[in-house]
Amino acid sequence: MTARAVYVHIPFCTHICYYCDFNKFFIKDQPVDEYIDMLNKEVDEAFKGDEDNHSSLHSIYIGGGTPTALTTAQLRRVIKNVTRHVPDVEKNGFEFTVEVNPGEADVEKLQAMRELGVNRLSIGVQSFDDHLLKKIGRAHTAGEAERTIALAKQAGFTNISIDLMFGLPDQTIQLWEQSIDKAVALDVTHVSAYSLKIEKKTMFYNWYQRGQLNLLSEDTEAEMYDLLMSKLEKAGFSAYEISNFARNGYESKHNKTYWKNEEYYGFGAGAHGYLQSVRYANVGPLPHYIDILKKQTHARKDSHTVTSQEQMEEEMFMGLRMREGVSDRVFKSKYGLSYMEVFGEAVEELTENGLLEKNKEIIYLTDKGRLLGNEVFEKFIMV
Repeated sequence: MTARAVYVHIPFCTHICYYCDFNKFFIKDQPVDEYIDMLNKEVDEAFKGDEDNHSSLHSIYIGGGTPTALTTAQLRRVIKNVTRHVPDVEKNGFEFTVEVNPGEADVEKLQAMRELGVNRLSIGVQSFDDHLLKKIGRAHTAGEAERTIALAKQAGFTNISIDLMFGLPDQTIQLWEQSIDKAVALDVTHVSAYSLKIEKKTMFYNWYQRGQLNLLSEDTEAEMYDLLMSKLEKAGFSAYEISNFARNGYESKHNKTYWKNEEYYGFGAGAHGYLQSVRYANVGPLPHYIDILKKQTHARKDSHTVTSQEQMEEEMFMGLRMREGVSDRVFKSKYGLSYMEVFGEAVEELTENGLLEKNKEIIYLTDKGRLLGNEVFEKFIMV
């Protein structure tokens, strides 16, 4: 396989949210410029001698952390360095996303990104209710989120995605409905919506362990998801993946790289990548990442060669996240076997239970299956 995408990790934040377990560091007093030096070195070294594969790339995604925690000059350095290795970045159809934190992207920063080829923003709104934003440790207000979306449009961005969260402490069905309605009213092109997960090494995890965090019931979360599906589809969004909704023509190419089990570069502290059937993870701690790259050409800490069996499993449980499902023709072209030859028993059981549906050579989740996705996916992991 050939890499289809590039992920670049900016691990700095101006504020640490209570639920986030991503590799991140409070930006104050951090060696940001030195990090960018080493990040750019990692990118340069990875692309050196690999020019033949660059034409297959269809997306770049700069995430975090918070990329917009960088100054405009620092962000320019990161963007310019990665794009000089990707000849197709200015071509029609190439997707270039940067994550944006509400209130941290002024007109200058947004215009600089647009001028450098960025054509898609992913804005971490999470909620349009100020009480809930404070409850989950977000530093911005709902008003700042709306202003950031407006500024992005003024800067020329026509492809704007926002993140929303449900299942939050104190969140009611009514508050969730108001956030969905606001997203529709602001005329964004893409919505990613995730239920709260309590992850280790977060403030929420600590509070949950002490019995200080009241979580919503599974039934309430299911009701919120049903409401999300209903309202966004009525507003013209397609639920092209379990947690992602897009207007026509605005599905995320970068995210579909992961769900289609395609290969991608991962750069930066704590970043993950998938190249030549090897999944790898870079070292996470900032000083270690910087020190390693001063001495060598990459910062990979762990790697695993994915077996054919594992690739087939991933093809199923990742592909089934998408509404388009898994094609037997594509599966057979990759692995030389029909998915029924490998997973026939699981497919039959899930179909009988109303969780999967088959249309000719394609299988996909039913509405019930989308609600119980994890129960479906675990059937394709052969221990």
